[in-house]
Amino acid sequence: MKFALLSLLALFVSLSSALAQEFASYRAFRDSLNRIIALPNPNDRNIAITNFLNALQAANKIPFAMGDSVAFLYRGAANSVRWNGDFNSWGSVSSVQTNGTRLGDTDLWILEQTFPSDARLDYKIVLNGNTWILDPRNAFQQMSGFGPNSELRMPNYVFPPEVIRRPNVPQGAFSPNQLINSAHLGYAVQYRVYIPAGYDTLSNLPVVYVTDGHEYANDQMGSMLIVLDNLIHDGAIPPVMAVFIDPRNPSNLSQNRRMQELPINPLYLRFVKDELVPRIDSLYRTNPLPSARAILGTSLGGLNSAYFGIAAPETFGLIAIQSPAFWYRPQILTMYQDSARRPIRISMTLGTFFDGQNEARQMRDILRSKAYQLYYREVPQGHSWGQWRGLIDEALIYFFGVKSSAPKEQGAKPIRHKLFGNYPNPFNPTTIIRYELSATSDVRLELFDVVGRKVATLVNARQSAGAYHFSLDASRFSLASGVYFYQLRANEFSDTKKMLLLK
Repeated sequence: MKFALLSLLALFVSLSSALAQEFASYRAFRDSLNRIIALPNPNDRNIAITNFLNALQAANKIPFAMGDSVAFLYRGAANSVRWNGDFNSWGSVSSVQTNGTRLGDTDLWILEQTFPSDARLDYKIVLNGNTWILDPRNAFQQMSGFGPNSELRMPNYVFPPEVIRRPNVPQGAFSPNQLINSAHLGYAVQYRVYIPAGYDTLSNLPVVYVTDGHEYANDQMGSMLIVLDNLIHDGAIPPVMAVFIDPRNPSNLSQNRRMQELPINPLYLRFVKDELVPRIDSLYRTNPLPSARAILGTSLGGLNSAYFGIAAPETFGLIAIQSPAFWYRPQILTMYQDSARRPIRISMTLGTFFDGQNEARQMRDILRSKAYQLYYREVPQGHSWGQWRGLIDEALIYFFGVKSSAPKEQGAKPIRHKLFGNYPNPFNPTTIIRYELSATSDVRLELFDVVGRKVATLVNARQSAGAYHFSLDASRFSLASGVYFYQLRANEFSDTKKMLLLK
């Protein structure tokens, strides 16, 4: 018997790495864990659990997710273990069961849930009812306004490539904090200005005004400077400026005034419209038309964007709304319902793990009934910077999307492999994908849907150095409206870009 148990333990130790990385099914994962928990010898069981968890952790598979199933795991002495996060509004929704279960006579706790296979959610572990910690075995984290959270990435979640800083992409300039004394607000406001690379040779630039600007500009939160650099470099949008408005008191950064400034505040509107915008237009080479000026915000900032659209369309013609807190001031719905259609274009995005979803959908229906130009998208995520930063590019491309770049002179040889942004983008039903090869290469150009499934192979050939284009016809592949990714692989080169199909 002892020999049999030792053999079983040796089997688990030797196979734990393979089991952690490749299970035939979620059930197979759970059965393997059950067999370990059932080992009768406490020392053998302890060793097997340690090896099993270490193998999962080494493969970045804690939490363990397969298909739409996920197992949150925590090991340690505790009287209770709970997982709070986007999936239960951080503990405020008691109907969602997130209490862990201790497995047998061990110190291993588990919570099993099902989520969409492409979900991305923030969470923390709560020990003994009051000690909140990051998941010690999960390397993935997302910064929030209150510090880092652990991050669950379900198997088909696609990390947004546009938030990754690339060494070959020229960076725009980002000013120090600037102060403006507002007569309307009665206090000073600080802001920072992003100007794109090559600004000295540019003119007539569109401008995006960004509320909660200190967080949107943070590379660990909104990542918007990175997104702008990448989209401009790739030709997905023209050079664009951005003004990041900081809601914090410049004399006391711990005092955040967003709760007073953003919820339908006419004085804040007058500050931005009558004081800040004229200053920016006088100091920079901007395009002063409302069709080239956007307001962007999330949560209360999304509410503020909607308010700017209905109250000041002569100043802001492009309205970017992320996870709007319409529930906080539901009269915004009536303002749009009872008013004539404004000459504005609106982008509204949100996560399905979000308390304000009902009001956002009501606004969507109002806007559609009034024939507003609207881009609307929901993703299986929560009220988090992980969601917001991953969708900034869609608003920018919807507002400003242009041809990727001017064609090269005939006969000019590219100096490197490059994949360009498609044009037009958004598109319906056709768009052009352009790429360049600096040397003869084995080329694969493939199209994927938003959950990472391959939709089509567009190019599979050996091609010589030069410039190429592929005309994609969505009707040929029966593509539905939504987000798609196209990936170019040429020898060791690989790059992926995003496109929007709007029918």
